[in-house]
Order: sequence, then structure tokens, then C-alpha cells
Amino acid sequence: MVIVAKIILVLLMVFMFVNLYRALIAMIRNDPTKPSMTKYLGQRVLFSMIAIVIVVILLSSGVLQPNPRPY
Repeated sequence: MVIVAKIILVLLMVFMFVNLYRALIAMIRNDPTKPSMTKYLGQRVLFSMIAIVIVVILLSSGVLQPNPRPY
């Protein structure tokens, strides 16, 4: 279960970087016929929120163990 959760989180991070790159390309090209940069940035924010919710659920259910000494 832990490995599956970590793989899902890594895939979400990859999607975030892909959408950030697509937003950069959309900003550079500035083509009005293609989707705007805000669409890709919005998707990036959505994937970030999903990742945070998954981490909170996994921490509260005890599947993931936080670091006992964070410093």
C-alpha cells in the first residue's frame, strides 16, 4: 500500500511539471487558437491539491509515518 501511494504521488508530481512546461510553451507561443497558459497552470494547482489531500489522508490513516524529528 505504501509503495502504491508513493507511486501515485510521484506521478502527480510528474503531471505538475508537465503542466508547468506546457504553460511555459503556451506563454512563449501566445497562439490564440490554442488553450491559454492559465488552463495548464490551473491543472497544476489541481494536481497539487490532490497530492496534498492524498498525503493528509495517508498520514491520518497511519499508512505513511511522518519523520519524528523534522530538524
